[in-house]
Amino acid sequence: MKKLIIAAVLAGISVSASAAETIRFATEASYPPFEFIGADNKIQGFDVDLANAMCKEMQANCTFTNQAFDSLIPSLKFKRFDAVMAGMDITPEREKQVRFTKPYYDNSALFIAEKGKVANVAELKGKRVGVQNGTTHQKFLTDKHPEITTVPYDSYQNAILDLKSGRVDAVFGDTAVVNEWLKQNDALAAVGDKVTDKDYFGTGLGIAVRQQNTELQGKFNAALEKIKQDGTYETIYKKWFQQ
Repeated sequence: MKKLIIAAVLAGISVSASAAETIRFATEASYPPFEFIGADNKIQGFDVDLANAMCKEMQANCTFTNQAFDSLIPSLKFKRFDAVMAGMDITPEREKQVRFTKPYYDNSALFIAEKGKVANVAELKGKRVGVQNGTTHQKFLTDKHPEITTVPYDSYQNAILDLKSGRVDAVFGDTAVVNEWLKQNDALAAVGDKVTDKDYFGTGLGIAVRQQNTELQGKFNAALEKIKQDGTYETIYKKWFQQ
């Protein structure tokens, strides 16, 4: 009898341990400090730390998969993943396809070019500006600046390489990411002011889930609020943006 009881207890522990929810995140890991591949060949960054903190609060396990940015929303809709966290702006256009959490980061965008070559955004008329394919930056330029030739790239790393070699005249990206590029490249400089158009950038970054998955959206929102209240969010923010 005692053996049966012990076996039952152990079985219960095993079931409990395996019952933890696993949340499959998709991201595009070439966008530091939000997400990038570290020296250990693992995905890391602000988004990853924040997702892990929320998952801990939710008593869930997190996994992260790296893939092309323009495939993230289609993959989410086809249920290959449960959520997308990839420095993704909350926009009315995207909200027609997916459901977003509350913003977890206030966002803006910025142009950069070689120092001394472009004084302001008006001088980019007829010039070539690199963006990542499928991003809000690409749509913003197409909609608001048709006078600029938009050049899409599979990653911003390749766009920066072409900027340095003169194949494009400027690159347009998120301010926090652009500032990282400026720290590492003395030959580059910001062009004009930050762009905060609310239809494209001003709402902030959010975690995307499928339209019908209000339960997961609610869990993320509750966990985000909790880690903001207990100081975890501030610690993670300072780690990546106030070094």
